Amino acid sequence: MDIDQIRTFLSVVANGSFLEAASRLYVTQSTVSTRIQRLESYLGVTLFVRNRSGAALTLSGHRFLRHAKSLLLTLEQARHDIGLPSRFRASITVGTRIALWEELLPRWVGTMRKQAPNISIRSEIGFEEDLMRSLIEGRMDVGIMYTPQHSPGLQIEHLFDETLALFTTDPDKPWPNDDYIYVDWGPAFYALHSSSYPDLESPPQTVNVGWLGVQLILCNGGSCFLPMRMTEPLVKAGKLFHVPGSPQFRLPTYMVFPRDSDSIVLPQVLDSLRVLAEQQKAVSA
Repeated sequence: MDIDQIRTFLSVVANGSFLEAASRLYVTQSTVSTRIQRLESYLGVTLFVRNRSGAALTLSGHRFLRHAKSLLLTLEQARHDIGLPSRFRASITVGTRIALWEELLPRWVGTMRKQAPNISIRSEIGFEEDLMRSLIEGRMDVGIMYTPQHSPGLQIEHLFDETLALFTTDPDKPWPNDDYIYVDWGPAFYALHSSSYPDLESPPQTVNVGWLGVQLILCNGGSCFLPMRMTEPLVKAGKLFHVPGSPQFRLPTYMVFPRDSDSIVLPQVLDSLRVLAEQQKAVSA
């Protein structure tokens, strides 16, 4: 057994097929098959059943899944921790959507550095699919996102709700107009948006992150739905304006982390994020 076999096993689990796992790992499908076969030979069991829809875990595969994540996390953390200076007692990896790094989580990192200067923090940005895969494969300790997927061994905890509102650079221009940018905040937002604007034509511009929407309208003019938390300084500066009479949408924010972890610092990190969430709720109230 080696680390590539474990990482490949977890990638097949996360993606549901040998072909997709090969694409994600940038190797051939035959390489994936060979790694899984060698792993099965070492363990003496069959881990996957292949069918037309992909690859499904066997009972033995389900049993190995928890151990595989622990093994990979242990190896990755060992490699990182061994290289840490002696003043650090442990490391933690936190990944979130880019919108949450706007003011909110940088403030949390600053607080953590003051409260626990002996913890090394790795910060990452990703979409839900990337964050969930990193959590499943054990390469990430905590993920913060809007639309998490349920996965064995992972705990999903609601932190707080973002409030999405419609902002524009030109408050005197009638809305809707051709300068509107649709920000893809996920399936829940799509449903609410469609319900509120059933007759709205497809916008001429669509973006997949709010940060990009902000950059486009600040540069070229226009409007889009954004978290009120993100736009507060821009509103105060007179660069953005709330569109009167427009609806506000709730966007739940979740924290995802392993159910069972031997990390000596994860409980402290989770508690610190819960405090951050309570502070955010108080500000939004």
